[in-house]
Amino acid sequence: MAGLYFEEFQVGQVFDHAIRRTLTETDNVVFSTMTHNPAPLHLDEEYCRNHTEFGQRVVNSCLTLSLMVGISVNDTTLGTTVANLGWDEVRFPRPLFHGDTVHIQTEVLEVRESRSRPDNGIVIFEHRAYNQDDHLVASCKRTALMHRRPAA
Repeated sequence: MAGLYFEEFQVGQVFDHAIRRTLTETDNVVFSTMTHNPAPLHLDEEYCRNHTEFGQRVVNSCLTLSLMVGISVNDTTLGTTVANLGWDEVRFPRPLFHGDTVHIQTEVLEVRESRSRPDNGIVIFEHRAYNQDDHLVASCKRTALMHRRPAA
């Protein structure tokens, strides 16, 4: 498996994920319409030019969140997670725009035994997304229920 097992995580461990993603107009429009989000902030260039401080469409923050977590999976939890238990403290300090390129960093904040599931452990990650200028554009804490390493 590409992901790590519970025992392989350590508090303070940092992953600089190699995958980078340039966000396109198509990404934003498809995601917004697929999720039934009709906000003109994401879909109406004329509205944004005349009625927002940004002067252009803003990438849907749920797309940003999904990419931030999704890009992290290969290096951290691919095939080794049981389930996500929650996302907390989701923040978007800066917007993303069409043409921006994101890169992601993940830090392990907590590693603990599961009291109710002895075959699993709990890992809390902090995911951080940065744009091409290394400005923080998003962050969240993700709690994952992880598989333990299989017995040899």
